[in-house]
Amino acid sequence: MTTFAKKHLAMCKIWQQQLRDISHPEKIKILSSFFKTGKGEYGEGDKFLGITVPDNRKVSAAHAFDSLDDILVMLCHEIHEFRLAALLALVHRYKKAKSREEQTAIVDFYLDNAHRCNNWDLVDLSAPYILGAHLLNHLSPTVLDSLASSDNLWRQRIAIVATLTLIRNNRFDDTLRLAELYLTHTHPLMHKATGWMLREVGKKHLPTLLNFLDRWAHIMPRTTLRYAIERLTPEKRQYYMAFSKKCN
Repeated sequence: MTTFAKKHLAMCKIWQQQLRDISHPEKIKILSSFFKTGKGEYGEGDKFLGITVPDNRKVSAAHAFDSLDDILVMLCHEIHEFRLAALLALVHRYKKAKSREEQTAIVDFYLDNAHRCNNWDLVDLSAPYILGAHLLNHLSPTVLDSLASSDNLWRQRIAIVATLTLIRNNRFDDTLRLAELYLTHTHPLMHKATGWMLREVGKKHLPTLLNFLDRWAHIMPRTTLRYAIERLTPEKRQYYMAFSKKCN
């Protein structure tokens, strides 16, 4: 083993041990059930240590500027919280980057490994703050279409969830375009993500959400619609649910 390889392995072992030291084994069973790790479920085979997100974030921020090779080792690991640690480190690294070139390198790395964000929390805690942030100022939204047209569920979810940052900056077109594309999606995780983003649009500009609902409520997956209308008045919720399509 080369000196470089030994150093690389040692750095990852230090990071991993720091995470093991803050784990709560009593939480493993709950997390395994919550993230659907059973046979045939979307998180099948995922393994947990029982680490809270705030604790993970504190440890991983200190590793944000470790080599991308180290971060990739963490991102490829079978343990869920190690993969999350890699993503939280990338989020911190992007936030602290001092140049557009640094940010672009982080985004390219993220996109190259997007399939490794293989559970909904891994997507939701990274996509808006890496890809979404870059979309705001530097990146063409066509990358969202590439992700959305992928056969990979996690890339598809990254596309819609990344638009949260755009929504918060009063840019709704990309969210609405993807929401329309996902009207016929069959996976519950995509129904929830799409409905969540539509609800966020409504929080920023209610007429935009209502216009979308008036056009598409009659064919929207029921879960998508329920998430989207959660903050509407009871009368409005009842009105739109009357048009819902039961497809999940």
